[in-house]
Amino acid sequence: MKCIFLLLGLVPMLGVAQDDLLSELEDSTPKKEYAYSTFKGSRLVNGHTVKTSGEGELEFIFQHRFGLTSGGWYELFGLDEAFVRLGLDYSVTDRLSVSIGRNSVDKTWDGYGKYQLLRQAKGESASPVSLTLLGGMAYKTSPQQKDDPTLEPIDRIAYVGQAFIARKISPAISLQLMPSWVHKNAVDKSVEENDLFALGVGGRWKVTRSMALMFEYYPRLNAPDNDQLAAQGLEKKYDALGFGIELETGGHVFQLTLTNTNTLTERAYIAESTGSFFDGDIHMGFNITRGFQVKKPKK
Repeated sequence: MKCIFLLLGLVPMLGVAQDDLLSELEDSTPKKEYAYSTFKGSRLVNGHTVKTSGEGELEFIFQHRFGLTSGGWYELFGLDEAFVRLGLDYSVTDRLSVSIGRNSVDKTWDGYGKYQLLRQAKGESASPVSLTLLGGMAYKTSPQQKDDPTLEPIDRIAYVGQAFIARKISPAISLQLMPSWVHKNAVDKSVEENDLFALGVGGRWKVTRSMALMFEYYPRLNAPDNDQLAAQGLEKKYDALGFGIELETGGHVFQLTLTNTNTLTERAYIAESTGSFFDGDIHMGFNITRGFQVKKPKK
């Protein structure tokens, strides 16, 4: 009988010892430390970053590009012209967002889905980079059918697929690669292919607590030859290049930009930029992002 009471007394002690041992093991197991604020906004200059917003957040994105700065005082360095994109991005989860937008250039509607597959972290089984995937479609409504009866609705459609691979190198510096694919249903087959590939690169340098410098470059890998385009009476195309200053003000992310494109959909700025940055074809502009929490996230 004494043995039974002794065993019953030892059981709680063994339980406490087991809990202490498990607690020590958990404390000794390296925990993941995620990289935060690799990019503050969902946009770099013209294109995207790896960032996705929190679940239930709705982002209103207003992107604006002016005319060419080479217009001088007569055009007020481009301020007399305006090209805009209005967009709404909704985060279904912390990793998945969907969007719809409208760009004034070619009166284009666009939509996409964006999913964060990996997030940079330290610790056991951690990823050294963040990886976000994007797939989308754009539909040009200009010119109207009455102005070009030969243009079928399917000819107005273009598709895009992108991967954003980013790493926060230090508290101040983040870099990103953007392999991209653009498919246009209608092209001039004599000088252009339906599928265009580009390997974009970009970065962010945090200068102060609320200010950062940005850059973005999309070199095309199978671009049409500009001499052939000119021979066919078509506009020359150039790689999209842009620089920006980012200012964070509470719930807003405000970016001032200089870029050689006035277009704001992936099809257009990757495949159809008609200005050369180094020849002075530069557009001033800005991006404004404002987030609203419209749904309480799940715990």
